[in-house]
Amino acid sequence: MTANLLEFDLEGLAAFCERLGEKRFRATQLFRWIHQRGASSFDDMSDLAKSLREKLKTCAEMKPLAVITQHLSGDGTIKWLFDVGAGDAVEAVFIPEDDRGTLCISSQAGCAVGCRFCSTGHQGFSRNLTTGEIIAQLWFAEHFLRKHLGVNQRVISNVVMMGMGEPLQNYAALVPALQVMLNDNAYGLSRRRVTVSTSGVVPMMDRLGADCPVALAVSLHAPNDVLRDNLVPLNRKYPLAELLDACRRYLAFAPRDFITFEYCMLDGVNDTPAHARELVALVRPVDGAAVSCKFNLIPFNPFPASGLKRSSAAQVQAFSKILSDAGIVTTVRKTRGDDIDAACGQLAGDVKDRTDVAKRISKQRTVMLQPVMDIARTEPTKGTDA
Repeated sequence: MTANLLEFDLEGLAAFCERLGEKRFRATQLFRWIHQRGASSFDDMSDLAKSLREKLKTCAEMKPLAVITQHLSGDGTIKWLFDVGAGDAVEAVFIPEDDRGTLCISSQAGCAVGCRFCSTGHQGFSRNLTTGEIIAQLWFAEHFLRKHLGVNQRVISNVVMMGMGEPLQNYAALVPALQVMLNDNAYGLSRRRVTVSTSGVVPMMDRLGADCPVALAVSLHAPNDVLRDNLVPLNRKYPLAELLDACRRYLAFAPRDFITFEYCMLDGVNDTPAHARELVALVRPVDGAAVSCKFNLIPFNPFPASGLKRSSAAQVQAFSKILSDAGIVTTVRKTRGDDIDAACGQLAGDVKDRTDVAKRISKQRTVMLQPVMDIARTEPTKGTDA
């Protein structure tokens, strides 16, 4: 059976080399060729013995994901749709800024959490991605962008696990992928610049803090359990008190001294001054320990099935001011790539749902929520069929 070398972190690759009768240092050489240089052929690995290269050809490969489509936004954002087989496809997005290049990566084909405001959740869930499929998104994007931009140095400085899926529900594949991102012989990213976003899988937050602490973002979206139960169904299993306790525990290991709380601004649903004051009391209780945090307010990106509308800019600013006046660092996320459906909450891919998502979402609509062109140009890329 042919091994996909993108599936291995450095320790896994060392074990693979030992099974071939090779010294462990060969794994480091291989790791650098694959991840730092983007080699897709063993013939390119000039400092490996020819006998090893020939051996690898018989039992190993670097298996990329086929690119189905590529869209470029007017603001420089690039979105790729990757084929992961059996009718499933996932999306990844590159967001360029003056001081960084951020890649948003998917961890699952679909998502089983079913948040009301997320188009991925409305598609349902098919399966977890493997470590190799998670890393293949970074591997492709980094080395495509170097060629596309005509540079030799690293382009992607930040990775956010904020694409399709709940990363902490795919923990076994996630952690080795994070180890590859952080390894100096691969992408060499700082723990502060790799962020895992979770809707609040409390037990796995504790495990991540022990196993591979990186920056953590929590999808909060509501200041009380009644509202959050309806917006983020996972809250029924891990309510806010448990979630905030897990955040406090994570801070003991986190590379940053704060947790980022993501908060999608929904018109008339969670965006009133009263909601903002509730949030302040939630993270800075009078009779308990505060949670060191910052808030990232996210303008909602509407889609018809959600039945929701975006808060006005004035509402967002008023909400932000209440948090800021309470001494909480608060930012408003700039919407990027919305002309190619690449903005936050818009990633949908193509998923063969195995979870009866329509029934699940209809059952969770127990509160009254207000109702609510692809102009990208497509560039052909290697492996693109459409």
